[in-house]
Amino acid sequence: MSSTTPVTEPVGESDRPIKAVTVFTGSASGAHPAYERAAVDVGQALAARGIHVVYGGGNVGLMGAVSTAAREAGGDVHGVMPEALVDKEVAHPNLTTFEIVPNMHARKMRMADLADAFVALPGGIGTLEEFFEVWTWLQLGIHQKPVVVYDVRGFWRPMLTMIDRMVEEGFVTDAFRDSLLIVSSPRGLISALENWTPPAPKFAPHEAPRV
Repeated sequence: MSSTTPVTEPVGESDRPIKAVTVFTGSASGAHPAYERAAVDVGQALAARGIHVVYGGGNVGLMGAVSTAAREAGGDVHGVMPEALVDKEVAHPNLTTFEIVPNMHARKMRMADLADAFVALPGGIGTLEEFFEVWTWLQLGIHQKPVVVYDVRGFWRPMLTMIDRMVEEGFVTDAFRDSLLIVSSPRGLISALENWTPPAPKFAPHEAPRV
């Protein structure tokens, strides 16, 4: 597996309807305007397809950009925020649904339960943690939902190179690496969600661990 993996589009068909997508992204806007433009594009594209946006509930940074764009385009947006972060992350005032949960673990579980798919836009360590958790759950058979990396200005390239190194060194299988969808445009995102085929899980369904 090459460490300079190109942006790819998925192959195969999936019968799973995509009604809600959980978006992981930063509470900061990043150092380049392209990040906010991408967040707006994603919010608008999902709303245009009638796909609900699920996210962390904030009104700051890229979180605010994707949610506001989806709402302004007529889409439904479901925010999920721990009680302790309501003031710190500045809760969005114009969501279809705003849900306060006890803690971060409850937030991640709720966002996963609501989602038919996951998309990671650029963000910080929290975005990384959320992305790797749901991708790991796919490997373990805890869910069978597409996990998408939305690349902007090569932001995710170093991470993808590290994942390819894991494949080369025998820690990640080629098949599971290929289950990760990598896109760089709204059109590519919608195509990825509509045409994804789940990989074979590491464990049989009755053997998959619970979370």
